[in-house]
Amino acid sequence: MELRHGPSAGASPDAGLETLRRDLGRALASVCPPSLADRREDLLQVAMMRVVELRKRDPGHAEMSPAYLYRVAYTALIDELRRVGARKEVALDEVERAPVQPVAPGDPERSAGAAQIARAVRDCLQGLVQDRRLAVTLHLQGHTVPEAAELLGWENKRTENLIYRGLSALRACLSLKGITP
Repeated sequence: MELRHGPSAGASPDAGLETLRRDLGRALASVCPPSLADRREDLLQVAMMRVVELRKRDPGHAEMSPAYLYRVAYTALIDELRRVGARKEVALDEVERAPVQPVAPGDPERSAGAAQIARAVRDCLQGLVQDRRLAVTLHLQGHTVPEAAELLGWENKRTENLIYRGLSALRACLSLKGITP
């Protein structure tokens, strides 16, 4: 298989990028596990940016071998796996499907009340703007403001404001549902 990603006579720059995108997509498909299929397009964009940056830095490096493209795809995948692992991401729908732990094993009424509160909190969190939801969720999981700011890559003050406003909105939502925090 011969790959030509350099500018050729009569070819538009867009055609070269499309060829590069197609070849990188093939390389990425060969290394990407099914569990990350929903992120494949993002990974492809990251890999494309890496190759385009290399081309800008070193215009003489116009020919991209299949082995090189495979390596770029593989490193983009590894970086994504590390990033996800560092943030310990959990999809919100996975949290919703998680079984609710009983509060008191022998008290079904109390357990049902706790499950109702948990559902109300999840519903109210869903209604928050994404940045507030992320900040409040980390706060509710026990992270301090500096820890949450570091995990989210935000300034401490921004994170603190989002938590404060998010908790206020969460309390208001819970009050409307008849749950007094």
